[in-house]
Amino acid sequence: MFSKSNLIGTIVAAVWGFFGGGLLWGNLMDATLQEHVVTAGLIKAEPDMVHLIIGCIVVAFCLANIYGKWANGNYSIGSGLSFGVWIGVFTGLGLGLVNMATLNFMDIAGTFIDAGINIVFLGIMGLLIGLVYSKTSSTAA
Repeated sequence: MFSKSNLIGTIVAAVWGFFGGGLLWGNLMDATLQEHVVTAGLIKAEPDMVHLIIGCIVVAFCLANIYGKWANGNYSIGSGLSFGVWIGVFTGLGLGLVNMATLNFMDIAGTFIDAGINIVFLGIMGLLIGLVYSKTSSTAA
């Protein structure tokens, strides 16, 4: 759980989580997603940075731990990307549709846009974790 691969993977993925999330949701897609929010006032103008950073670390640590077990010693960029994409489909599309069906937050178009962003974001996060594991684990060639 606290191996070198896991800790370095957590740091790399958390940095991507913070900056990549800001890039994808904050800069590139903010205006587009704002058009699909159905309840005004839900999204903060400025995020709470302390909790955002803690959240990025928690997500990265959990994903690095799960990847370490899921890949079963077969660590690579490809397996990391595959892992991240499946997590993105699970959270972005699966949970996104459940949330769209049960909450007054975003319309269906926004849900699909957000799902696509999640898949890209978590795919890259998984890729980075897979890269770190492939370079730092004892099973690395």
